[in-house]
Amino acid sequence: MAFETIIKDGIAELVFNKPPVNAFDSLEWASIAQVIVELGVDNNVNVIVIRAEGRGFCAGVDIKELAADSSKIVAVNKGNYDTFEAIHRNPKPVIVALHGFVLGGGIGIAGAADIVVASACASFGVPEVDRGAMGGGAHLQRLFPVQKVRHMYFTGDFIDAQEAYRLGALESVVDLSDLRDSVMAIAAKIASKSSPMIQLAKEALTGIEDGNLEDKYRWEQGFTLQAYTEGDSQEGRDAFIEKRDAKFSD
Repeated sequence: MAFETIIKDGIAELVFNKPPVNAFDSLEWASIAQVIVELGVDNNVNVIVIRAEGRGFCAGVDIKELAADSSKIVAVNKGNYDTFEAIHRNPKPVIVALHGFVLGGGIGIAGAADIVVASACASFGVPEVDRGAMGGGAHLQRLFPVQKVRHMYFTGDFIDAQEAYRLGALESVVDLSDLRDSVMAIAAKIASKSSPMIQLAKEALTGIEDGNLEDKYRWEQGFTLQAYTEGDSQEGRDAFIEKRDAKFSD
C-alpha cells in the first residue's frame, strides 16, 4: 500500500509511504481521497493528521504514468481534486506534517489543510510548468501571498521552511525528529474538545473564506488539459523521465 491509517484516542494518522518520493498514480490518489472522506465520517475520529515517511512528504503525481499515457491526466486530475476537497471540506480538522520536498499534489494537500507544521528540512515548489501541466496555484495562494506564488510558479524556484514560516503558511518549524510529536500534541489538544463544536467551527470558518477553493482549482485543471494539447507538455514530461534538459519549441 502507498499509505496506511492508524486511529487512536480520537486521532487518525494517514501516513504516506511509497518510496522513493511519495508520488502517486491515478488509482492511488483516488484511494487517498476515499480514505480521507471515510475518516471524516468515522465517529472514532475527531481530528486527522497527514504525514509521510521517506525522503519527503509528497512529490505529487507519478509523472511516469502520465509520460506513458497522457490520457491518464483526466483520472489524475480527478484524484487530486477529490483529495484536496476531502481535506478542505472534511468535517474534521486536518493537520499536515511536512518534511523534505513538498511538490505538486503535496502543495495541494498542504494548502487544503487546516493547520500546517513543517520540519526545518522542508522545501516547497511547484514545477508544474516544467512538467507540461498547470495546477496547485489556488492551494499555493492559501499558503503564500499572490506575488510569491507567481514567482514560484513562473520560475520553478523553491522556498524553504523558514521562509514559509515568515510568510505565515506554517504554525511552526521544528526539528525532523520532533515533527510527529509536535503535530500529535496539537491533534491531541483538538481531539480533547467537543467534536460537534469543533466541526461547527470548521464549517463556519470554511464558509467565511474568500472565494471557493474547489472552483478555483477546477478552473486551473481546465488549463492543464489545454496544456496537454501542446507538444512542449509531452517534451517536459519526457525530459523529466529521461533526466535531461527539455528542448522546447520556439
